[in-house]
Amino acid sequence: MKWFLDLFSSTLGRKLIMALTGLFLISFLLIHLIGNLQLLHDDGGRAFNIYAEFMSTNPLIQTISKANFTFIFIHIIWSMILTWKNRRARGPEGYAITSSKSSIWSSRNMGILGTIILVFLVVHLKDFYGQMHYGGIATLNYDGKVTRDIYTVVAEWFNKGWYVGLYVFCMMGVAFHLWHGFISAFQTLGLSHMKYNPVISFVGKTFSIVVPALFAWIPISMFFKF
Repeated sequence: MKWFLDLFSSTLGRKLIMALTGLFLISFLLIHLIGNLQLLHDDGGRAFNIYAEFMSTNPLIQTISKANFTFIFIHIIWSMILTWKNRRARGPEGYAITSSKSSIWSSRNMGILGTIILVFLVVHLKDFYGQMHYGGIATLNYDGKVTRDIYTVVAEWFNKGWYVGLYVFCMMGVAFHLWHGFISAFQTLGLSHMKYNPVISFVGKTFSIVVPALFAWIPISMFFKF
């Protein structure tokens, strides 16, 4: 047991936790995006409301959702610890020379990108999750089943220009975070091989662009009524 505790209290252990929780959150992003794309159906919100009702009432989904929030919390705390330790190791003046060739911008600023994402999560949870679970939401009847009209709540927020701008900006932060984090997670887990690295790099970079871009497109499309 001691070796296990020593491992996860070490720098390597913390990086492993970051990698494992990061990969879980990557899969969550993809599933969440598939659900959010229901907002673009021209059906008055029916498809999204049915999806949201299922996700918020299914016991298995709710268990996974709570685990996800736990992983997010762990990911954030560990990222703060790693950032603090890295800065302390560099000393008060940091490195004398920072070479852009040795590391990309996103890898040198994961702390900043993570902070942007944290701010977004707080705002997002307050405006959607909080209202969805604790606010008064109107209900609709779909084929005899009472369903909360969550689509209207989302549409109201995505009709505010400043909120759409904030959402798009935060998705840019997610994109940069994924650009480094996706590939880094595989490397930390030892899943690095000359034969497969180009594939992992291509998938990671494609994911880091396409997924945040689609997330950003949803509020833009709803705001401009495309």
